[in-house]
Amino acid sequence: MRSEGKKSSDSAFDSGRGTRNPFGVMDVPTPDDEEVSAFAASVKLEGTASDENAETWGTESDCNSNDTIDGSWSSRWNGGADPTIPGDAEDKWKSGRGEVKTAGERVYLLFDWHHGVRKGLIDTRREGAKGLVGKYVNLTDPKIVRPWVGLIVSNQRIDGKWPGGRLDFRR
Repeated sequence: MRSEGKKSSDSAFDSGRGTRNPFGVMDVPTPDDEEVSAFAASVKLEGTASDENAETWGTESDCNSNDTIDGSWSSRWNGGADPTIPGDAEDKWKSGRGEVKTAGERVYLLFDWHHGVRKGLIDTRREGAKGLVGKYVNLTDPKIVRPWVGLIVSNQRIDGKWPGGRLDFRR
């Protein structure tokens, strides 16, 4: 167990010293627990041309890193209503920016929405060449933690699911 030092409990963006993730933000708690394994066993992502993430929608472009998944991405999620966004609903997409960094067999996806006001971190382990299995934490409201499963379709597309809906990445 690592020491949290004097880190403020109300900010996920305090000094990142001692975190597992390469972004220096609050770590996702227990990213490989039984809840994650059970969710992963129930999800099938196929990466087909008919998938709702197949259509190009992203605005982020990272031409220098397209030979790898690391770098800048666009992100979007649905399946839950964000109470901080007036008029939001479960079926509405919340879009923003994302960044992916790999560290050994771990893949970390930092993303935001609502014009960067809200932020989240996904901590995953690789499952084979294309699979990602882990969990995310809402860095703006850290009591919100959910399993997440992703499929690396290409270096321009990562399809993802959480128990409430989708959480996808494109560039």
